[in-house]
Amino acid sequence: MSFPGRPDAAAAAPLLEVRDLVKHFPIQRGFLRRGVGTVRAVDGVSFDVLQGETLGLVGESGSGKSTVARTVLRLEEPTSGSVRFEGEELAGLAGEALRLRRRHMQMIFQDPFASLNPRMRVGAIVREPLDIHRVGEPGERDRRVAALLERVGLDPRSARHFPYQLSGGQRQRVGIARALATGPRLIVADEPISALDVSIQAQIVNLLEDLKDELGLTYLLIAHDLSMVRHACHRVAVMYLGRLVETGERTDIFDRPRHPYTRALVSSIPVPDPERQAARSAIPLEGDVPSPAAPPPGCRFHTRCPFTVARCRVEEPELREVTAGRLVACHRAEELA
Repeated sequence: MSFPGRPDAAAAAPLLEVRDLVKHFPIQRGFLRRGVGTVRAVDGVSFDVLQGETLGLVGESGSGKSTVARTVLRLEEPTSGSVRFEGEELAGLAGEALRLRRRHMQMIFQDPFASLNPRMRVGAIVREPLDIHRVGEPGERDRRVAALLERVGLDPRSARHFPYQLSGGQRQRVGIARALATGPRLIVADEPISALDVSIQAQIVNLLEDLKDELGLTYLLIAHDLSMVRHACHRVAVMYLGRLVETGERTDIFDRPRHPYTRALVSSIPVPDPERQAARSAIPLEGDVPSPAAPPPGCRFHTRCPFTVARCRVEEPELREVTAGRLVACHRAEELA
């Protein structure tokens, strides 16, 4: 269930470049909807996704992962920052220019029960992006729909069904077929297995792996299942309360985590060996994630970090390179290595 090795960074160019991405949501109250605050969902996030790789974006619920995904694809308008796809800035695109770019950037949504229109048949759902982007001749589109359904493991005759007639795993396969319809280069998968039964999660992961190999896809994978991320991703970026706290190669992140938050996440991954599991000691996280409407001063993690010192409470750490390709936002990253 492992994806192939990461492409050579020297040979692969960034397909997606995100710089200082910010997405704030206003808090409005009262009859006049007056602004009383701001939810800082994403607060200065920067990363690259190389052509042909899978980058995993992980963190607890409320860390801002899904907002990053939606903002990258312009499903949410960024407050500020830069998103470049194949070298082209997306922030200034609108109308036909944005539509043409979106053909090559597609999304697999988390909930297959909510992301499919219950009033549309499966065939129409998969065909819709072909019609919107005018892919192929009208007579060819039904044949392409049948081929897409078969490629994701569904009987082409399921095109006549409504979503409620399918299981959760089948619905997610429909969502994958819809995302593939326009021949995208980048797939943003927002927790694609979290709403599915455990018995079929591996099937969907294997399907995504096969599609990546066959079609040369690039994935931005949003997930909280760290076991899947460990198998599926080439690099990992860890988010906490709207900011990145650590990025690096998969093996480095899971074998030698440097940020205290990453350490806590990795220590919570179950080990399928009872003796090894009993010998491990999980790092507990005290308290809840602070509100993104009022993040704490200094390091945003200091209210839950067991290694906090006075500097952490007043000075926000920068995401800096501590070793080649390894970025960590922690004042004590070298001490805790």
